[in-house]
Amino acid sequence: MSIPRQPAPPPQPETSGFARVLDRTFGHPSGVLGRLGGWVMARGNAATEHRIVDLAKVEPHETVLVVGPGPGVGLDAAARLAGRAVGVDPSLEMLTLCQERCGDRAELREGSAAHTGEPGESVDVVLSVNNVMLWDDRAAGFAELFRVLRPGGRLLLSAHEKWLPVSRHVLADEAAAAGFADLQTWTWEPPGFAALAAQLRAVKPA
Repeated sequence: MSIPRQPAPPPQPETSGFARVLDRTFGHPSGVLGRLGGWVMARGNAATEHRIVDLAKVEPHETVLVVGPGPGVGLDAAARLAGRAVGVDPSLEMLTLCQERCGDRAELREGSAAHTGEPGESVDVVLSVNNVMLWDDRAAGFAELFRVLRPGGRLLLSAHEKWLPVSRHVLADEAAAAGFADLQTWTWEPPGFAALAAQLRAVKPA
């Protein structure tokens, strides 16, 4: 399976060696470190991924878009429920792990929240776990997700609360500014040692 690629991103500012290792492992996974990060994420985020899929109440006739699926745990769960499932991630290593996990159940492409590659009003549900903190431009990301959702479509986000660059309430305000309605936000404590999750649900008005 050939994974469509997006143009290369602009060069990033220099960072410390430790920060680069963390970024290559979890932020923008690449190479061996990226695959190691994928292994860790698949285990550490699994409960949250499944919770978000459960909250989405995906129907067999629906199309689901997963933004930043990482190693594909949530994408695979959604794909088993939906009529069509799509995963977009800037990391080729993560897309490879998704392909290994999901097989032909999901479509995969290189992309991001701001550049999904989906036609307008083509998606019923958008899901994203521990990815919103990596969006370069959250306003552009929310605008793009609003564009691709059908009227009545729903958005569900979850992220480690301590790593969010803004509060979950500000995230809700940013989603509202993009046109989303019926916004709800809350925190959820995953089982085990995973960090407290900030979660958000929103709907594109019908």
